Amino acid sequence: MTVEELLQERKIQYKLSPADAIVKCLNPEHDDSNPSMRIDRITGVFNCFSCGFKGNLFNHYDAPSNPLDIRREKLRRKVEEKRASSVGLKMPKNFMPYVGNWRDISPDAYKNFDAFIHPDKPFTGRISFPIKDLTGRIVAFNCRTQSMTDVPKYLIHPPKAVLPLFPARVQPIKGRVILVEGIFDMLNLHDKGLENVMCCFGTRNIDIEKLKLLKMQGVEAVDILFDPDEAGQEASIKIQEMCEIAEILAKNVKIPIALGDAGALNKEKVKQLKEQLYG
Repeated sequence: MTVEELLQERKIQYKLSPADAIVKCLNPEHDDSNPSMRIDRITGVFNCFSCGFKGNLFNHYDAPSNPLDIRREKLRRKVEEKRASSVGLKMPKNFMPYVGNWRDISPDAYKNFDAFIHPDKPFTGRISFPIKDLTGRIVAFNCRTQSMTDVPKYLIHPPKAVLPLFPARVQPIKGRVILVEGIFDMLNLHDKGLENVMCCFGTRNIDIEKLKLLKMQGVEAVDILFDPDEAGQEASIKIQEMCEIAEILAKNVKIPIALGDAGALNKEKVKQLKEQLYG
């Protein structure tokens, strides 16, 4: 039995991405109105990116899987991960630089981060970015759909890639860097005059080791600028605790809810934020 067959048998609505099926969370205690659970289409491993509920679809429903297909897929992924960790990924053939100003972010900002478009999957219909580590190797591609209906909104290729803080290197201001949630939060602030910004690709994608790498680069403090909603503020508290362990100063910077998130601030608001933080 495959993941799709099991979902159909259980009458669970789903949408497909290249590597996953996206469904409403299977956690009975989570009222998931906006589907936030991803299920690996081969292995059945699932994870809700909203509440953190994890497991395996086949085990969850006590259903038979295909062990041979799963072993083959795991082997293929290990080979791909080994290659990426040793030599890095290459830009896709025939890619085209993105030259637009989507979300009121200037073409120069997109150019600075090598944004591109490409007609083939997994890049189709998306603005994509090569994500580089401290050595300059491309370890993944972050691909954002421009449609309001496509799922998932963000697609990471390869699907199980480990994402570093991005950009991996920034120039601190007075020893401080700003940490935001998403790549478009970072792009917007960078474009409008705050260039000491890094994104973590989601509040769950950060750990003490990544923070220690910042300290090794001379970063003395982190200004955490997450979404002003309850989830963003709870995540900020957890990261402040991690910073304490990593021996880095940390401060929560809360944007008024009426202004939206860091990706929605206009140039004047970014200027005010810079003055507020660094004088």
